[in-house]
Amino acid sequence: MSSASSPAATSMAAPRARFNTLPLLIALFCLLWSYAFVAGKIGVTDCPPLILLAARFSLAGVLILGISWLRRDTWDLTWRDAAVFAVIGVANNALYLGLGYTGLKTVSAGLGALIVSANPVFTAMLAALFLGESMTVRKVIGLVLGIVGVAFIVWHRLKVGTDSPHGILFTLASLASIVAGTMLFKLLAPKGSLWIGNGIQNIAGGLAVMPFAFTLASVGDIVPSMRLAGAFAFLVLGGSILAYLLWFHLLKVCGATAASAYHFLMPPLGMLFAYLVLGEHVEFRDLLGIIPVALGIYLVTRPAAAAAPRLA
Repeated sequence: MSSASSPAATSMAAPRARFNTLPLLIALFCLLWSYAFVAGKIGVTDCPPLILLAARFSLAGVLILGISWLRRDTWDLTWRDAAVFAVIGVANNALYLGLGYTGLKTVSAGLGALIVSANPVFTAMLAALFLGESMTVRKVIGLVLGIVGVAFIVWHRLKVGTDSPHGILFTLASLASIVAGTMLFKLLAPKGSLWIGNGIQNIAGGLAVMPFAFTLASVGDIVPSMRLAGAFAFLVLGGSILAYLLWFHLLKVCGATAASAYHFLMPPLGMLFAYLVLGEHVEFRDLLGIIPVALGIYLVTRPAAAAAPRLA
């Protein structure tokens, strides 16, 4: 019998389907990023925000670069790439989280996640203008639905009057910083290892925050506790190291608009974690806003997700 007609030969010749890890990476990123608001709220309760961030960025940067040195990783970044990662570190770390954590002193973790989740709207508009990313009718409808859902929940929270307008302004400035950092990453397109680049980003963020941390706050204001230690450990390992590494990866494989659209998931996840861990109050009206948010994510990301490369 001819081997060409053998079922076994045909079966062996057929290529195996490769498992697509992208959905798992997206889910992990969303869980880490949204829980970071809760960990941040816990951290700033027992430690001045800027001191917490200076320590977080510095330790994360030292760990990343130290691990790279121990593994003898190849330094494949040019001086230009290193400078770009440092600039992004000031925007994505020092400004975004410095302003955001200052706001968390007087706003709830859930509202902080809500405001920052408007990132996709501004990123999509700027990406269409400066990056040439397509802006289809489907994406426009999805972005509008997302912002409507978020705005509905924010409006309700403000009406109840449980959050400080002063803190909200800091959080809005934090939102502008993460949008700027996202655009800089796509526009300047640094090459080389994202792992080493994230280490440089954290070191730059720590150096930028440190002078303000020890000028505007006192180490004596820190209240040592197990919850502070746990929150700090998560923020360093899960936030500054793993979440940012995933974020840059998603920007590369999904594009700025689609990757940023996943920030619409942060409000419901942030409120859920804040309710479970901090006991923050969640009303039925808050949950209603999740419906247009979920539909908006589907409309914005479906075309990009279908075209994204499958990862081994």
